[in-house]
Amino acid sequence: MSDVPESHPRYVSLKLRDTIVAGVESGVTSIHGLMAHGRGEAFDYLIGEETQPFAMDAIRAGVATLLLAKHPVVSVNGNVAALIPGELVTLGNVLKAPLEVNIFHASKEREAAIQAHLRKHGAVDVLMPTTDAQLSFIDSNRKFVHPEGIFRADVVFVPLEDGDRCEALQKMGKTVVTVDLNPMSRTATGAGITIVDNVVRALPLLIQEVQALKKTAPILLREIVSQYSNDNALQVAIQWIRRER
Repeated sequence: MSDVPESHPRYVSLKLRDTIVAGVESGVTSIHGLMAHGRGEAFDYLIGEETQPFAMDAIRAGVATLLLAKHPVVSVNGNVAALIPGELVTLGNVLKAPLEVNIFHASKEREAAIQAHLRKHGAVDVLMPTTDAQLSFIDSNRKFVHPEGIFRADVVFVPLEDGDRCEALQKMGKTVVTVDLNPMSRTATGAGITIVDNVVRALPLLIQEVQALKKTAPILLREIVSQYSNDNALQVAIQWIRRER
């Protein structure tokens, strides 16, 4: 990136691409994550590469849901670990929610690399998948979870989710709060609350909102959640994408 000036119109986007590539080189991110990142980047163009009002509404409802949770957990895959490790650690700390490594492409080496990467950025305890606890309704590697983490959680924050696990978590009675740039994906439509935004923008805003709402009475938090409709928010996002320019 040293040869790309900050004045370049695609500077931020190119910087994020380099971060994902570095994640692959360090063993944190799967090479398949490059394709997933590119798909998300395309949708980011369509929403204007800015956090829109529909995302802010979802962030507020998502934070209220996480603050009301008895056992919230922050799920971490390779892409988010590469892109926003410090923010993940901070979010876990302010929510008093553990971080748990959960990846689609099975690799003990990559799971360990993600754990080490999070610890390098300040995480004290990072839960790892085990064979002691398994999610129902899913056959992929992501069914293996920690018994005191995702398996026990009532609310799971899953940035950059895959649709199969989102559906499984919901079927098990857990509430899923996710970040997904594609408002039409199975994850977006299956989650309880979907933040249609780039995860690198959404996480700092989530942390700010936790700080703003953490002393709010539960009855008021429940009111925030009750006034939010994920279906409506996704429709607004889709309309925004389809708007005339």
